[in-house]
Amino acid sequence: MRSNVFELTTEELKKIADVLQKKIEDGLEKDGLEISCIPTHIVPKKEISDEKVLVLDWGGTNFRAAIVEFKSGKAKIIETLSKDKKYPLSAKETVGFDQSKLHEKMAGWIGELKQLDEKVTKIGYCFSYPAASRLNGDAILLRWTKGIDIPDMIEKPVGEPLMAYLNSHKDIKTTFTDIKVINDTVACLFAGLNETGFDSYLGLIVGTGTNMASLMRLDKIEKLKNKDSGSIPVNLESGNFYPPYLTVVDGLVDAMSNNKGQQRFEKAISGGYLGEIFKTVFSHEKIKYDFDGGALANMINNPEKNPEEQVAVARWIYDRSAKLVAASLAGLVQVLVAQDSSIKNICLAADGSVFWGKDKNEKCYYKELASKELNLLLPEGVSVTIIDEMADPNLIGSAIAALS
Repeated sequence: MRSNVFELTTEELKKIADVLQKKIEDGLEKDGLEISCIPTHIVPKKEISDEKVLVLDWGGTNFRAAIVEFKSGKAKIIETLSKDKKYPLSAKETVGFDQSKLHEKMAGWIGELKQLDEKVTKIGYCFSYPAASRLNGDAILLRWTKGIDIPDMIEKPVGEPLMAYLNSHKDIKTTFTDIKVINDTVACLFAGLNETGFDSYLGLIVGTGTNMASLMRLDKIEKLKNKDSGSIPVNLESGNFYPPYLTVVDGLVDAMSNNKGQQRFEKAISGGYLGEIFKTVFSHEKIKYDFDGGALANMINNPEKNPEEQVAVARWIYDRSAKLVAASLAGLVQVLVAQDSSIKNICLAADGSVFWGKDKNEKCYYKELASKELNLLLPEGVSVTIIDEMADPNLIGSAIAALS
């Protein structure tokens, strides 16, 4: 490939931000659109009671479970599943699964937690798939992403059946009374609320998949028809955004996917698809079938071990991903500022292996590039501060949800 078909100018990135702004605003007015804008009916408490909770995290690759304890408002992870053991739960591992099989697999792993005793009665579940939040804190699965396909779970509650299964399992030594289900981006957002002094907050995930969330005023979410004061988290499901300026290569990647026409933004930027873009460019050459986003980053970090043309294309794909993330953040910021012109200083809590990936010099190149581009795209007078990488934001944010 002689020319960089993945290059995007600042003007093109601004156009992408403008298009996303309009689609977010549409999603706040009506359900069932490209950008779902799913309100999460869990408002994090400012004061958390001293208590232990079970937290679960399933985001498309591996399953995690932990016990989190709150003391004097501070969260501490007191036990997690063994780090010496794998808990894979990806599209590959879940082929042929139904809900019962999934719950059986999860319950077996959860039963390994030694700190799971009768004092633990609440569950916070970070469930990183499109799901509509219910008023009781549960969620209804809308559709699967990241290659997962368990048909009998779609359009059904996520949390209640799992809690019932755990309560009937022989290795679970307690009875659960409540479960709260949140998206990983909302969990990240919750974990970032510890940072004070900001006018608004954003949550961002760029890992196997991608998504954004933010706190939004109730009276600006038209489809809720609620004029009360206050704000609630909104899970955008922005991975489903179909941005302008995608390439023929992106079209081929989409055509070969199991959810053609959906998650076009995710397919252009996330770790679950960066390798697919690269393999499509070099479809005429022998590339390992399992070449993924991690392999792409490794190629960039070790250029001397790879063909020059392949390294260049890998860099183009990687850089475009960071710039598209910047454009999507700018689009969301434009929505918040249009709703409230007093918003000037915004906190961004980000998570994900792609976003925080380090180069060979131990620098977060992707994060720095996204930040540089974002500064060129933001409305005048508005700043976004990316807080330092957090330890286990999904687990901490889910624990906050469980006790809110």
